[in-house]
This record gives sequence, C-alpha cells and structure tokens, in this order.
Amino acid sequence: MYDIDTKNVPQHPGIYIMKDDSDTIIYIGKAKDLKRRVRSYFNRTHDYKTARLVEKIHAIEYILTDTESEAYLLESGMIKRHRPKFNIELKDQERYTYLKVTDEKYPRLVVARRSRTGHFLGRGDVYGPFVYGSSKLLTVGTLRKSFKIRTCKKLPKKVCLEYHLGNCEGPCEFADAQNQYDIHVKNLKSVLKNPNQSEAFTNKLRDEMVKAADMRQFERAREIRDTLRRLGNLQYEQKMATISKKNEEFFGIHIRNMTATVMNFRLVSGVIRDSDRFTFETIGDNNLGNFIFQYYSTHPIPDCVVLSEMPSERDILVKLLSRQAGHSVDITTPNTPMRENMIKLLLKNIDATLSADLHAELQQALNLTSPPSIIECFDISNHGAEFAVGATSCLVDGKPEKSRYRRFRIKTVSGRDDYAMIHEIVLRRYSRLKREGVRMPDLVLIDGGRGQLSSAVAALQEAGVELPCASLAKENEEVYVPHTPEPIIIPSNSTSLHILQYARDEAHRFGVAYNNTIRKIKLEK
Repeated sequence: MYDIDTKNVPQHPGIYIMKDDSDTIIYIGKAKDLKRRVRSYFNRTHDYKTARLVEKIHAIEYILTDTESEAYLLESGMIKRHRPKFNIELKDQERYTYLKVTDEKYPRLVVARRSRTGHFLGRGDVYGPFVYGSSKLLTVGTLRKSFKIRTCKKLPKKVCLEYHLGNCEGPCEFADAQNQYDIHVKNLKSVLKNPNQSEAFTNKLRDEMVKAADMRQFERAREIRDTLRRLGNLQYEQKMATISKKNEEFFGIHIRNMTATVMNFRLVSGVIRDSDRFTFETIGDNNLGNFIFQYYSTHPIPDCVVLSEMPSERDILVKLLSRQAGHSVDITTPNTPMRENMIKLLLKNIDATLSADLHAELQQALNLTSPPSIIECFDISNHGAEFAVGATSCLVDGKPEKSRYRRFRIKTVSGRDDYAMIHEIVLRRYSRLKREGVRMPDLVLIDGGRGQLSSAVAALQEAGVELPCASLAKENEEVYVPHTPEPIIIPSNSTSLHILQYARDEAHRFGVAYNNTIRKIKLEK
C-alpha cells in the first residue's frame, strides 16, 4: 500500500494524478490544498469504492496551479485526455453532434470528429451543435440529398449510383454539375449556420416547385418536394438545439449505495426540450459540482442552472462557466414555485427510474418472469402458543404500502410450529384476495428457510393461486426459491438484497408490535 507518511506533498492548489503499479492513471483530482486533500485518502475510513481506489494507488504525481479555478480547468482537460477508470465519465458526451463541410475542391458533408482534448480533426468548416446524436447519420444523409452533396471519399472518373438515384448531380463527370456545386455548398453552409436562413431557403424552393409544376416539369417538382420534406425535419432539429435567451437547465441528484444518479431537463422558451440520465460512483472528488463542470465542457451552457442541491464549489463554477459561455451564468437551487415543481418532477422521475432498475435487478436475481413491483412478506412472531401471531408487510415500488399491511392471530395451530403457522396465514391471505378480486402481489416473500418456503408454496396451491415465492433466511441472508436445491447468494451490497431485507424487517417489526400489544392486554387483565 502507498505510504503517504514518507512522501512530501505540496501545500498548494493543483491537481493530483494517482497511478497503479503498471503506471496507468486511475484517478485525477483537484484541490485547493493538495497536502490536506491527498492525505485525507489515507487518514480515515472510506466507503468500499474509495477504499478500492486507495488499494490500487502505487504512485501520485502533482501539477501545481496558482488558483483553485485553474485546477478545475486543468483537471477537466486531463480527465478527457486520460479517461481514468475511477473518474466521472459522461457516457453520452457525443449526444450533441457537430457537422463539418470539408476543405476540398468539391466539399463533402461529414460528422465532425474530436480528439480527446476536444479539438476537431481535419480541415473544414464546423457547424453545430445539433441534437439527437443517435440519428446524426440520418441528418447527414438528409442534408447531402437536399443539397446534392457528393458522398464519395475519392472523386471517381464516372458517376456512381448516387447520381442515378438523384442524390448527386455528378461533378466528377459533368461540367454543369461542377458549375452548380459551389452554389449547393453555399446554400448548405447558410442553412447550417443559421436556422432562419433555412426557412428562407425552403420558401424559395416552394416557389420553384410551384413554377416547375405550372410548367409541367413534374419530375423537377417532385424532386423539390422531397427536398422540402427533408429540410422540414432539419429545421425541427435545429430549433431543438438553439439556445435562446432566458433558457434554463434543471438537475436532480439522488445518491444510493455510493452511486449518484443525475437527471436533467433542458428548457428552451419555457418548454422541456430534452432530458438525459447519468450515473457515476461517488469516489474521491466525484460530486455534483464536478459533474456539472464536466457536463458543460461538451454541452451548450444556458443562462441559468437550477440544482436540487447546491454544490460547495458554486462560486468557482459560476466564474468558469460564465467565462466559457461568454455570458453571465447563474447557478441556483429552486427559488420560485415553477422551479420547485421542476425539481420535484425530476426527483420523481429519478425515483421511478431507480425503481424500474431495482425491479429488473431483482427479477434477474430470482429468475422471475416479470419485475416484482409489489412484494408482500410474511413473518411469524411466536412467544409461546398463547402469543403466536403473524404479519405481512407490503412494498410497492420499493416503498411501504401501509394499507396492505395485515396482522393475523393464529387460529388453527397449537404449539410452536412456525411451518404450520406460515401455511395458515398465507392460505388465509390469498384465499381472501382471490375471493375479493384484489390485485395479487408480484412476489411473496417468507421470513425463513426452505421449510417455511415449502409451507407457503403448499398454502398457495391450496388457495388455488399461482404466485412467485421466495424466502430469506436470517443467518446468512440466503434466498431460497422453489424447485432449486441450492440457495441464491445475492451480494451483500446489492440493492436487490436490501429491498428483500427491508420487506422482511418491516414484516418483523409489524408482527412484534402486534405481539407486544396482545401480551400487554393479556397481562393487564
């Protein structure tokens, strides 16, 4: 393990670069005081993810800066260049697409590529950003066809299939096409540069289409009509990407099991135009402030950023983002009813998304046919035959649904027979739900081992109900399912196990409370 006590760490602003035993950069962080920040990794107990980072540290290098703001900028550039495994990495940094008109005799239209440092590769004029990066090839194809732009990387001697399809006029072979090509490129650049210019160009095309139809040039009119349809889609995408004045972007964050989930809404002229979702591990300096700065290194910066919670680096972020955007940027928490509602909606969406993820994870772990959004759990609280009771808890989307909690006095079992008691309360519960036509749960969970599970399965069969069933044994937190001899071992840090434990603990708490109430009434008589 890295011996920090033998190292001389500068007491200065800057960034620290952590490397493993193969000299690979695994984490890059920034600090106002490098000595205090770096030593904090080794002088206290951390969560398991940060501990995993510390275990791999073999060497640490430092780059000093004059200010904390400079450290922020340097850290961001270094992370993009080296992409360390423990740093925040935004998976959809290519969501915003840039297009390039190449610097050639007969220019082509291509997707602009970036280096890791953010510089565009190759010569040519770059335009953008355009949203919907996943459909960027469709956008490029539409523009090429609309403006008769060639697609061949090397100019052929004779026209190719694109010419015969009507997508290119063939500057490789025909003098007229060569003369017209500069006009096509000029029109393309005008549209890419300014959405308003796109509207003027489409109006001009409409006039040409009408004239062509009047002159009975129907092939030409149909060609212009197809071009207008393609440009209609382009105009919509450009409007979606335009950053107008007084726009805002909202971010909500939720941290669970040392993993942060961030979701955003982008408002343009008061309308939600886009939304994304990101996750990152909260290791070291990976926090909301760092995320915001990384995010805006590749996304247009609005006038106002509204966050569900305020990062400690707020003042530095305002300064850096304002400088980068070329206009004043405000970072705030909700301070109006509208903003409060937007943040509440974001957090609600995050909860719903996490619940869906949780259900999918639990479905996979237990090999269920559908996600278990409703879980009912049964427990026996047995303090002698006289005070034996049962209880069931219910979780809906991972949260307690108290209206479905139930308590049971054991009626048909004498003595301490947990198996028979489980059979009784499960049979009573689902026989009644079947009679009343109430929605059944997606998973029946039993507090206990294989014996308790077998009793519950038999009770469900007797009630004439087919429901997925599992049991959770307290000793080693093993999960048993029917027709599987070996227990399922779910990792102790898994959200799936936590939700099962929560349902079990709720049933146990509810049952013990009922048992205590009965005993108290009995003793007072």
